[in-house]
Amino acid sequence: MEIKTPVRLSLDGNAVLKEAVDRLAHANPAMDTSRRNFLRRSLTLGGLSMLTGCTLIDEDSAEAALTRISRLNDQAQAWLFDPNRLAPTYPDSMITRPFPFNAFYSEDEVREIDGGSFRLEVTGLVADKRQWSLPELRAMPQIDQVTRHICVEGWSAIGKWGGVSFASFLRRVGADLTAKYVGFKCADDYFTSIDMPTALHPQTTLALTYDGQPLPPKYGFPMKLRMPTKLGYKNPKHIQAIFVTNTYPGGYWEDQGYNWFGGS
Repeated sequence: MEIKTPVRLSLDGNAVLKEAVDRLAHANPAMDTSRRNFLRRSLTLGGLSMLTGCTLIDEDSAEAALTRISRLNDQAQAWLFDPNRLAPTYPDSMITRPFPFNAFYSEDEVREIDGGSFRLEVTGLVADKRQWSLPELRAMPQIDQVTRHICVEGWSAIGKWGGVSFASFLRRVGADLTAKYVGFKCADDYFTSIDMPTALHPQTTLALTYDGQPLPPKYGFPMKLRMPTKLGYKNPKHIQAIFVTNTYPGGYWEDQGYNWFGGS
């Protein structure tokens, strides 16, 4: 079998940007959703190399251009986001059992958190900067939802999550609801951030339970943020700190090139 050496091209960032934008602009409107998603996800250095069969040399310039594309994508998703539109819900009979484990580490590396000593730290643009225990959070009005988790890797699963309405929690701590971002720091060294309209969405939940039971460690004990309007990587587990800010906080995967808005 003949192995061909990849063609090496030197590209400037503007050329890469134009090529990527053209790909999306000229996509067939009848194209199915999976194909459109593939095109969107191909807008990285690796994706363009795969599609063109070329190795990109001018990586700094190209990466800067692709970052601009990602930011434009974020802005477009934010503009299209409807804070009042609900994601589909399902009957308990449709829950995926077992619900898949997913993280940037293997299941045998799941962090074990002591619920008795756990305290949730709340800082930033909030009036009530203090720590919350699990009993205090469980004493707040609880909601639940059976919604679909959609992973950027292409799979999905339906689960039942219960906990505190995140909008209610933000109002309880006196958060500045005009702030741009809400950030999360987690016990497993993960971190991410979301936009305030998503934080205030009626289905965004500070989840404390899964399928009617205390949240298992593999699903994010003592709590995770459950957002059916976002892709899976935007739903942080093992949350230990929440902060409200107008300074862009980034995120674990977002800082590695994933779209920040991450809408599903």
